[in-house]
Amino acid sequence: MTDFAREDDIRTILATTRTIAVVGLSQKPYRPSHGVSEYLQSHGYRILPVNPAYREVLGERCYPRLADLPEQPDTVDVFRNPHYVADLVDEVIAAGIPNLWLQEGVIDEAAARKARAAGLRVVMDRCMLKEHRWYGRSGEQG
Repeated sequence: MTDFAREDDIRTILATTRTIAVVGLSQKPYRPSHGVSEYLQSHGYRILPVNPAYREVLGERCYPRLADLPEQPDTVDVFRNPHYVADLVDEVIAAGIPNLWLQEGVIDEAAARKARAAGLRVVMDRCMLKEHRWYGRSGEQG
């Protein structure tokens, strides 16, 4: 398995990200995507929900696809079945978004390698909330 959880990538993403597109964000409070996004939002990150099933999540307008976002996020955080990651990586590359974060259990080695080869920082199979609690917004270990 390739290392897609490099500490330097994690620190850089946490320190430089201001806006996060959360793909697969749910309105249901018991879903991990909701809890993680709510936590990140409460720590100063702007959340752009991406889910065609909803109009609004966490007080933010929800968009059906990355291509529909009104602004380019710094990071795409993915809470989707790994089956969808390859197509999503193509969208992230095409949009020029510099960072891709695949949450715990979202694993697609080939798609992650493709994203990294295109110049993206990639973190895979890690929880952004847990890493933020460990490193903090500055990217420094706590």
